[in-house]
Order: sequence, then structure tokens, then C-alpha cells
Amino acid sequence: MKRKVPSVLTIAGSDCSGGAGIQADIKTISALGCYAASAITAITVQNTCGVKNIMPLPAHVIKAQVETVIEDMDVNVIKIGMLTDRETILALTAVLNRHPEIRIVLDPVMASSNGVPFITEQALEAMKQALLPLCTLITPNLPETEILTGHIPHTVDEMTTAGREMLRFGCKAVLVKGGHLPSSGKTDVLVANGADEAIHTFLSAEIKTCNTHGTGCTLSSAIAAYMARGLPLAKAVDKAKIYVTHALESASEIHFGHGHGPLNHFFDPQKLIIN
Repeated sequence: MKRKVPSVLTIAGSDCSGGAGIQADIKTISALGCYAASAITAITVQNTCGVKNIMPLPAHVIKAQVETVIEDMDVNVIKIGMLTDRETILALTAVLNRHPEIRIVLDPVMASSNGVPFITEQALEAMKQALLPLCTLITPNLPETEILTGHIPHTVDEMTTAGREMLRFGCKAVLVKGGHLPSSGKTDVLVANGADEAIHTFLSAEIKTCNTHGTGCTLSSAIAAYMARGLPLAKAVDKAKIYVTHALESASEIHFGHGHGPLNHFFDPQKLIIN
């Protein structure tokens, strides 16, 4: 009898420096004992100092990658990162609508840390109307929360309110990431509806390190991996937060490039989980 492994398909942009995007996703998913498949949405020219250029792939190529993986493999969870244009989002949702059994984690990447925009206004509207209703979880940081809601939270209570507001887009849960709040600790807020209706807060210590490139990609991919392993949503978020904290800690004394380096995704790699 054939045995299966928990599998995650990541749909994201490529980071040639290896710290963020699809490279960070594959490292994270693999380090947590899951099988990682991938569909590239864009080629970026970047390093630890910033993004220099972006070349989106055609929507039909992205759609074909996703369809080809899903038709062949038992994908448990899909993690989505960089989506640059309306055509890509609509093509992708056409595929996802045919597979409601696959859970979706969306990290709504809208700009680089040095301010380079990744998404058009038309794409943002398509994301709100067509993609968000299909998502099990979205993981916006505070600047992305401002883009989605029109206002930026300044407190944990305001993060909770913003999370509830984003549930109106139709997604099942929202993890509002508070890394940009001016505090000694970092608090994320998970707001869910339906059977999982609840509010969970996750507090983590601030790690003093310049190696933070790809933190958001890593967190969303870790959540997807733990979901694929069978954990309920709140527990998957909790475990993913712990993983990211350790990955930051273990990278704090390592030198990568001349800017913001990546996390150490393989600080404690797990063997492939076979069920």
C-alpha cells in the first residue's frame, strides 16, 4: 500500500538571493517534514539590500503550473504569496474554485520592505472580490492591513477590530501581524469565524538581529505546513510562531550579505513525515 506525506503547494515569486519568496517557502515546508511543490508567479532581482526589479510571469503559465501539480499530487494546503496583476489572480481563482477541499493560506505580499510595490490597484480589487473568499487564512502585516481596510492599527485592540473587518471579505480567518507595533514584544492576533470563531493572541519576544528577510513568507509557509500535518488552525499558528522565533534566533549571529539576511530555516530540520 502506498503511503502519503503532507504536501504543500506554494505559489509565490522567486527571490534570487534565497531569503524570501518561493525559496523561503520551500525551505520552511521541507524543514517541517512536509513535501513542497511550487508554482512561480514572478522573477525578482533582489538581494539582502533590496528589490531591484520584478518580472511577472504570464497568467496562463502560472495557472498551468498550479493545475499540473494539483492534477498529479495530493495537495493538502496551498500557500500563496506574491501575485502582481488582476489576470493572474482571476486565472488562479478559476483553478482554486474547482478544488474547495484544498485549504488556502494567503500572505498578501503587496510591497517589499524597501517600498517597491508588488501589486496593482486592479489586482488588489480582484484579490478582495475573488481570492479572499476562498482563503482559509490570510496573514497581513500592519501596512498590508492598512491597504486592505483603509486604516492602520496602533494597538492590539485595533488589530482585533481590523481582523474582524477583514473577515467581511469572506475568508475564514485573519492573522494580523503586529511586528510593526512599537513594543518590546511582538503580538499577532488571530480572528476566526464559523466553527472556529475565536480570538487568539500570540506574543513573542523581539529578536535582535538584522537577518529578518523573508520572515512573513516563512511564517505563512510554516502555518501551511503545520495545517498539512493535521494541526487545527490556532495550534498551527502557535507552532509556526515558535518555529520562526527559533529560526530568527539561530540566524542572529550569522552574516548573510550586506543588508537584511535570511532566517536559518534549517536550525532543526525534520525528516519527511510519511503516513
